[in-house]
Amino acid sequence: MIYKLKDICIRITDGSHFSPKAKTNGYPMFSVKDMLTYGFDYSNCKRICKEDFEKMLKSGCVPQAGDVLVAKDGSYLKEIFVCTETKKEAVLSSIAIFRPNQKIVNSYFLCYLLKSPNIYNYISSNCVSGSALPRIILKAFKEIEVDIPDLHVQENIVRILKLLDDKIALNTRINRNLSEQAAALYKSWFVDFEPFEGEKPDDWNDGTVGDLANEIVCGKTPSTKKEEYYGKDVPFVTIPDMHGCIYTVHTERKLSVLGADSQSKKTLPKNSICVSCIGTAGLVVLLSEPSQTNQQINTIVPKANYSPYYIYLMMDTMAETINKLGQAGSTIVNLNKTQFGKMEVMIPSVAAMSDFDEIVEPMFKEILSNQIENKELLLLRDELLPKLMVGDIDLSDIELLKR
Repeated sequence: MIYKLKDICIRITDGSHFSPKAKTNGYPMFSVKDMLTYGFDYSNCKRICKEDFEKMLKSGCVPQAGDVLVAKDGSYLKEIFVCTETKKEAVLSSIAIFRPNQKIVNSYFLCYLLKSPNIYNYISSNCVSGSALPRIILKAFKEIEVDIPDLHVQENIVRILKLLDDKIALNTRINRNLSEQAAALYKSWFVDFEPFEGEKPDDWNDGTVGDLANEIVCGKTPSTKKEEYYGKDVPFVTIPDMHGCIYTVHTERKLSVLGADSQSKKTLPKNSICVSCIGTAGLVVLLSEPSQTNQQINTIVPKANYSPYYIYLMMDTMAETINKLGQAGSTIVNLNKTQFGKMEVMIPSVAAMSDFDEIVEPMFKEILSNQIENKELLLLRDELLPKLMVGDIDLSDIELLKR
């Protein structure tokens, strides 16, 4: 049956438009930047006092179990997940709260529906305002029409799609553990010098980011007036592609061969290290394949025999430095290529980097493999939903469901 979203939800709203003062300790208050694939990241979230939390609770800004939470501002619809339990946690206005009527729609079914490409495309064309910071207009969002089958059909669909989600979640947890292990090894080797009796070896030097690089490339956006420059051939990395990942296995946009060739000097090899230096600065990713980036990103192409993993892990610790150097009296961070290349860093010996690589390279290969599998699973999930709704699929033929 066809419904409007507002007719299958008890409530559709967003979080608080008032941002209370941050406290060192207190109740978590999340914005869109704290959203992960299946929940919130607590590591850098805002904390608020009890009095402010109670105000948020009274104004409906505290999600309840069964609510569907949607990234509303910035990288809209990038993260959508079901709140699994009611906690003393509030959300800001960059997150929308959908409270489904459980007599009509299953929370997880609604979540999958909102993640579907059809919804994304419709929202992009009809429900978004702003260019510097795009925002979904909730009033327009509420009016979207969706096809909702009977609850028992929804439950069967959810059961199947959750098999995919559970595998994605497992891969994500494995990758988080692997990245934490790699970061701990980096600290052991290059901060605490534990393999070297607690002392920095004499053949390690102080230098700059530029000393690590065969070249540093500041990206560029090909003319958007030339439609033929955009296609499906060459990944085009922008800051939204850098959140919550280690490798860039998925980008929102791609260039055509013609578009990439129009600025061929900007093409970067696999395992180059991309660092965001304008706006949301300090994000770091490794390239999973030859790619280009936009002008908000400076990329280190490592010198021969220099470890990309050492450079990645080192740059991942330098967000505070990048933001401080890039402000220069302005509220907006803008660290140019020259300033970026002059940042002071430690340069271990080639032998030490090689020994380090032997330990961490298998970890990074597994991380990349898991990210690629997750990309395949997400694509499969998007393809399955419309077919499951009409019963037009034989699940025994789906290899990924057998793993």
